[in-house]
Amino acid sequence: MTGGYQGVANSDYQPPVPIEVPAVFSWPPRPVAALRWVVRMITYPWVLLYMALSIAIWQWFLPPDEAMASFGMEWIAQIWIRNVVVVGGIAGGLHWWLYIRRAQADEFKFNRRWPGAGAKFTFGHQVRDNVFWTMTSGVGFLTAYEALTHWAYASGLLLRHDWSTHPVVVVLLATLGVVWVSTAHFWLNHRLIHIVPLYRRFHALHHRNPNPTPWTGISMHPWEHLIYFSVFLIWWVIPAHPLVILMCTFYQGPGPAPSHAGFARTRFGRFTVPTGDLFHQLHHRYFEVNYGNTQFPIDQWAGTWHNGTSVAHERLKGRQRADQQS
Repeated sequence: MTGGYQGVANSDYQPPVPIEVPAVFSWPPRPVAALRWVVRMITYPWVLLYMALSIAIWQWFLPPDEAMASFGMEWIAQIWIRNVVVVGGIAGGLHWWLYIRRAQADEFKFNRRWPGAGAKFTFGHQVRDNVFWTMTSGVGFLTAYEALTHWAYASGLLLRHDWSTHPVVVVLLATLGVVWVSTAHFWLNHRLIHIVPLYRRFHALHHRNPNPTPWTGISMHPWEHLIYFSVFLIWWVIPAHPLVILMCTFYQGPGPAPSHAGFARTRFGRFTVPTGDLFHQLHHRYFEVNYGNTQFPIDQWAGTWHNGTSVAHERLKGRQRADQQS
């Protein structure tokens, strides 16, 4: 460990640092470590959950291509209701367990403070603010992009990978493909909306939450939702499969709820599951670092990677002083 975690004041939990760049991007190559990272990524608990949900919905609950080949309120409403249930269930379930029941008190909690209130929040409270923007604009744009993409494939506008002939390609696209595509897209659009005029007008709504909770994940301004969920359009260029589209839905929709949970791990009896992401927690604290995710280290290449150490924090302060003097 190099130095200490430079997290939010009064932090109870001190995660191990530094945050490492994935071995798959190491140079010189480390093939064994890279393979282990790929296996861990594919078998990550939340990825497995989203894959299980995607398979179940694709097999039994996704409207047939014949219906989705033309726009219809019935099948679009079915997708919207499912997204309401899944996003609300994951974000709401984590919130209930960690913040209402407080089942593990502040064990693994990055910040001792609990959700706050104030005039800056819609309806005067952080949780009500986050729930409102997540379940209205957030689920709305998520559903619109997903439905539009299903329509494009079902109508024959786009070519798709067939499961019977390309199962390995479909699985890799649905796991590593979705993770890497989503992370690269997120870094680009996130860096864009940190430009001062866009930040003040749109992204500041998300950053009302320096101490995020599960409901914070996709609590955004509608214009930011329009940009954030445009990742679906990448699957208009890269041939995909309904399973890939569904994985993209869950990775982008309910996916940010665990990473914004505010707890590094969630305890269920004797077992713990990774939830809160220190890398993104540092972004909510310091704003000018960690615009993406660790899975695709664009921040490392762009010089905005904060690995949680005191050395990285001093580097950030030096950069801020230089910006102020320029």
